[in-house]
Amino acid sequence: MSVVLRALCPVETQVAHPPGYPLFTMMSSLMLSLLPLSSPAHSINVLCAVFGAGASGALCFTVCRVAEPGPGAVLAGGVFAVSRLVWQWSVVAEVFSLNNLFVGVLFSLSACFHCADTVQQKKKFALWGALFCGLSLCNQHTLVLYVVVIIPWALLHLYTHNGLSFFDLVSLGTCFLAGFVPYMYLPVSSYLNRARWSWGDQTSVHGLLTHLLRAEYGTFSLAKTNESLNLLEMLRAQWNHCVNDLTVPVLALALLGMLLSLRSRLRCIFVCLIVTMVSIYSVFFAWRANLNIEKPLLLGVVERFWLQADAGVCVLAGLGLSWLVCCLTGHLGKGTVWNTGAWILTAGLISHMISLNHRDCDQSSNDVVDRFSREVVLSLPQGSLVLTRGDLPGNTLRYQHYCQSLRPDLSLVDQEMMTYNWYVAKLQRHLPGVTFPGHRWDPVNAVEKKTFSIEQFLKRNLHRPVFVCIGLTEGDPSWEGSFSRWPWGVCEQLLPVKTPFDPKKWAQKTHNLYNWSEPHDSFHPGSWERVANEEMWQARMKTAFFLFDLAENAEKEQQGRLYEISYKLYCQIVDSQVDYPANWDKNLALAAERLLQSGGRGYGLDSLMSRSIRHFSRYLKREPSDPQSKAIRSIITHLRKEREKFRDRQKA
Repeated sequence: MSVVLRALCPVETQVAHPPGYPLFTMMSSLMLSLLPLSSPAHSINVLCAVFGAGASGALCFTVCRVAEPGPGAVLAGGVFAVSRLVWQWSVVAEVFSLNNLFVGVLFSLSACFHCADTVQQKKKFALWGALFCGLSLCNQHTLVLYVVVIIPWALLHLYTHNGLSFFDLVSLGTCFLAGFVPYMYLPVSSYLNRARWSWGDQTSVHGLLTHLLRAEYGTFSLAKTNESLNLLEMLRAQWNHCVNDLTVPVLALALLGMLLSLRSRLRCIFVCLIVTMVSIYSVFFAWRANLNIEKPLLLGVVERFWLQADAGVCVLAGLGLSWLVCCLTGHLGKGTVWNTGAWILTAGLISHMISLNHRDCDQSSNDVVDRFSREVVLSLPQGSLVLTRGDLPGNTLRYQHYCQSLRPDLSLVDQEMMTYNWYVAKLQRHLPGVTFPGHRWDPVNAVEKKTFSIEQFLKRNLHRPVFVCIGLTEGDPSWEGSFSRWPWGVCEQLLPVKTPFDPKKWAQKTHNLYNWSEPHDSFHPGSWERVANEEMWQARMKTAFFLFDLAENAEKEQQGRLYEISYKLYCQIVDSQVDYPANWDKNLALAAERLLQSGGRGYGLDSLMSRSIRHFSRYLKREPSDPQSKAIRSIITHLRKEREKFRDRQKA
């Protein structure tokens, strides 16, 4: 099961993150009512799989309508369905499979409109097309780049066939606007304010437009970041994706479809429509995709948006195969031979892609993110207040808390959301026991009227345990003089600085917080499973690292004891694992070296030097490009000399 990482499971009438996705939210809510499966995420995953199947069928129908039923139509739908990205995003609760369905429906209606025999038939399909153009924009706004191409093309087509009167324009406009009716859900839901978690305040025109235009993310951008990538580099990355995921034969058939369309004006017009949409979309998205795709996780965010262009490529490939069979039959005869060959090619390509992608896309036994969030939620003390930060802890903990009703005693507050003007006003009533000392948290300028600092917030909520998961938002250091952060697995507990700290007791308390058995480095680098697994592995070391860091700045009397406990924890953790993160070797080697400088405190000096040498050497083998590699080699050389001297003294 894959847990929702973007939109909270819609068991209540909440508003999803910008631009709101009202259609997806309402359909998901309906699905939960009609088909409650093992979990809310499972039910919506099934719904998204249905959307994905519908998208594949729509592409198949498009080729049937423009060319003819046959292997080309099956190729278009089949290759799209089993390509890596489509498969991957059709089995999780996300909006992309619904977007794929709308792309397929718009292609199908465009094909029916283009191939209709009479003006009346064209008008009928134009009305349906106008409705679905509006509906599609209630989901993923990237479809606007297809809609702005389809609308003028359809209007020009009707005009040239004398089928565009004033009444027709009004009818088309009415159908188009009717498609936006689901957006009424946003202000209604915001006004009722029944959901324990919701995004934004849409009760005002300004609030509604802020949400629709994604102003809090950055309008026409993927995220609020100053990072940018060269346009050509982004297009090259998309091309590499097409070559690797759609395969070279499919791209060759798509190119062939464009060339064969030149033989007929009717074919050429429709192919030009598809090519124009895909080209404009790809260039515009490459221009506005402001994420660094050199990072695997961010590449995973970006590549989901390539699905919209993939649908057009698959349709062109299907048309190319269909027209190739017709061309060969017309020139050489033996239609059965060419048709059979086309079916064999189609079956071979689809089978090859299934065998290529099944292992990575089969999520039937994947519950990593679900177990991650369960372990974190269950480890927290009774009545805790949890300040979440980022997609992984924020959305997964909310899913368990609100959708699965796990740990109702907890209170979850999102750090980033707390900086928005609407957060406290809308959600304070759903967070009993949480006190907000102002209208919003301003990490930069807390002295502004009606804002508060994180220190003020913490002091007003000292009556309950407070945790941060994962980390505190940067920019507000006000807490540093009054509070300390003590490690608690992937989270940290915030406690007043005067709270007595017993390192040995705290080490015992946080030693086995989680029951986690996933192998290290066992998931795709661009997956949330990889992030969750890495967090769980690093959580094992956090207390040892915390004690080591305390020792670095402690007085001489306490320093040795802290180094000793830290070293002992490191040894227990590292020695119990076969494969583990590379930084563990470095940390253990440093702990051994520091304990050696403190006199050993009961540990043999020879064993400490050997341990430090061994783990520093292992670390360099695993991370040879570390900027400190030269200094580490110098330490290894020095320790070896000291060990030889020590052994010589022992022999003497």
